[in-house]
Amino acid sequence: MNQLQRQFAALSILLFLALLSCSCHGKGKEGKDKEKLKKKDIRDYSDADMERLFDQWEESDEDELEEDELPEWKREPPKIDMSQLDTSDPAELLRASKKGRTLMMFATVSGDPAQEETEKISMLWQSSLFNAHVDVQRYVVGSDRVLFMLKDGSKAWEVKDFLVKQERCSEVTIEGQNFPGAAAAKEKEQAKKNIKKGKTEL
Repeated sequence: MNQLQRQFAALSILLFLALLSCSCHGKGKEGKDKEKLKKKDIRDYSDADMERLFDQWEESDEDELEEDELPEWKREPPKIDMSQLDTSDPAELLRASKKGRTLMMFATVSGDPAQEETEKISMLWQSSLFNAHVDVQRYVVGSDRVLFMLKDGSKAWEVKDFLVKQERCSEVTIEGQNFPGAAAAKEKEQAKKNIKKGKTEL
């Protein structure tokens, strides 16, 4: 073994011993801190002590959360029994796949409403849905646009059926599909009358 190899081996051994002594010293300090915390009055705990206590609690927590307590992205998707579904109806397939999942849908208020008017109209729609035992959250996102959020996405088609019958609903959008509302039919009819009136005047 030459001189350089001996020096490298000696340096490696020293480094190993230094790391070993640091890790042993750290464990001793950690043990002292735990002992100190055990003797400390809970009223004297600092924020750092509370954080350490919480971390220890989380580490030793072996309880698994219930399925309904898990965040939605960690839950197992619902099982879909294809034998009981009408595969020719895509809406039914979507409804089954969205069961128990959060779904967002948009509704457009007809005319040129101010945001306050949209707020009042959509509040009426939300309260009517609530009375029908459909829980929706409502957010006005524009002067004529409302976002409805449902915790159970399978109910979105019931909400859509309700909204498209409303006099001031121009359009409902679910999963990129647009459904014309009662106001859209009136606007279309009015446009046809205007075209006929324009032709008769010529």
